[in-house]
Amino acid sequence: MGTLFLALSSYVEVPMVPVPMTMQTFAVAMVGALYGWRLGGVTIVAWLIEGAIGLPVLSGGAAGAVHFVGPTAGYLFAFPIAGAVVGWLAEQGWNGNKPVLAFVAGLAGNLACLAMGGARLAVMIGADQAFTHGVAPFLVGAVLKSALGAAALAVLQRVAAKH
Repeated sequence: MGTLFLALSSYVEVPMVPVPMTMQTFAVAMVGALYGWRLGGVTIVAWLIEGAIGLPVLSGGAAGAVHFVGPTAGYLFAFPIAGAVVGWLAEQGWNGNKPVLAFVAGLAGNLACLAMGGARLAVMIGADQAFTHGVAPFLVGAVLKSALGAAALAVLQRVAAKH
């Protein structure tokens, strides 16, 4: 279910150059928060392997190992780390029971993706261009996706508490 959720999130995208904006970081954070750091990280790695072997699960249905060496490589390799960070924080209580902390956990995961992705992109196109095109345009989205994730986790927590 986790890799399916991640794959579906990849199809929700806004085309941008050199890196598209997708709901992948939202899904990565949710998988981490719901599965915990270990299972979340393994699930995200499994999804990346699916993409690397040719299944159309990456951004916009992309597939193939070529995506792991191009401009999106740093972001892709950051996903398991980001999911594990969010998962670990959720296990520490930064979850739907505490929506503000869940928001901060989601933001930490998003920022980890942007930092690693931007660093890899900087090697390819330079630090200024990487920040301008690979980090800055995604900051507002990171905040919005983190807020959406915290709200979703709070709702799921309330639903689970009723059952």
